[in-house]
Amino acid sequence: MATFFALTSRGLVDVLRDELAELGARKLDKEPGGVYFDSNWATAYRANLRLRTATRVVRPILHFPAYKNEDLYNNIRKFDFTSLIDADGTIAVEASVRDSAFQDQRFVAMKVKDAIVDQFREKTGVRPSVDTENPDLVIVVRAFKNHFSVSLDTSGDPLFKRGYRTGTGEAPLKEHVAAGLLRMAEWDGETPIVDPMCGSGTILIEAALQARKVAPGTLRRRFGFMNWKGFEEEVFQRELEATLALEEEAGEKLEATLKRLYPNPVPDGAKVENEERRRPLFFGYDVDSKVIKIAQANAREAGVDDLISFRRHPMETLEAPIEKGIIITNPPYGARLGEKESLKDTYRDLAFTLKNRFKGWTAHVLSGDPELSSAMKLKATRKSLVYNGPIECRLLRYEVF
Repeated sequence: MATFFALTSRGLVDVLRDELAELGARKLDKEPGGVYFDSNWATAYRANLRLRTATRVVRPILHFPAYKNEDLYNNIRKFDFTSLIDADGTIAVEASVRDSAFQDQRFVAMKVKDAIVDQFREKTGVRPSVDTENPDLVIVVRAFKNHFSVSLDTSGDPLFKRGYRTGTGEAPLKEHVAAGLLRMAEWDGETPIVDPMCGSGTILIEAALQARKVAPGTLRRRFGFMNWKGFEEEVFQRELEATLALEEEAGEKLEATLKRLYPNPVPDGAKVENEERRRPLFFGYDVDSKVIKIAQANAREAGVDDLISFRRHPMETLEAPIEKGIIITNPPYGARLGEKESLKDTYRDLAFTLKNRFKGWTAHVLSGDPELSSAMKLKATRKSLVYNGPIECRLLRYEVF
């Protein structure tokens, strides 16, 4: 057993903790930026493969105070980095510093790097190279008020980088945040979802991947831990096979859901457009035809384009495409897109559309500005804090009567 730390955005810690508990992690301890957990390496591999709301999984190795350069240097050398990679391997150091005697994070990264390569040189006569693009080992250093935490990145590329994005619109929502919104909305995995301002389609693509139980980690080729000594490849392969088996189990359930929604499918011999043969569970709309094409390309890359209908359509005249479902959407905020006053009309139009054409539905609206959301003149039954990048937002739940 070892201790790991799964990182996420602020506001998503609770849903991340729930995910880890479902994966069998133990001794879950929430912190503002993530969740500590105890597990063996099999569960750590599983976490990297299946976590949807985490940005990375690290293994903490050192905690110490440091006020001088030699304090930092000597404490780093207390851990044997030669046990992780060969001397001809590559390393990278990511450092962040806040309220510390060490004011330059570049200096901290250099000092940590010096301590590690000196250790290798003394033990093996060879030092590893620095590679910021594709390193074998990433060392993550965080300093707050002269207290240092040092961890090893097990994930490699951030976990929110699923690999299906061919492009984005303006102000895109990161994949792990979209997955977090689905959990916060308590989506059951079967109910149809409409996004009237879908942008590049991230919310709906993440929903479709969940409906198919496609784990995010199966969309990528490498993880950071694969480059380490002691990587248990057989254990990882077992976890990968078990994860892929979930997709097969989900197929029958998804097919039953689609048959309930579409009891009279188009016969194979009928001469109709391909669009009429599709049985979407998710519906995305946007006024920008270019961004709709991007969303369609992203869905194809993710392998879920058959489950999602993306169409250009103005939100203010949108009709419900299916009898019952939920709405999850991320409208633009004045902080990043356009002027606030011009956006108030967008929020008023959204409220009008909900009240007049989506009666009986539940809507979840991610708001980055309370003044804009107040323009809707709807009373939210729940407000949940979540950060979209640096922007403090609220996921607002509306029951549409």
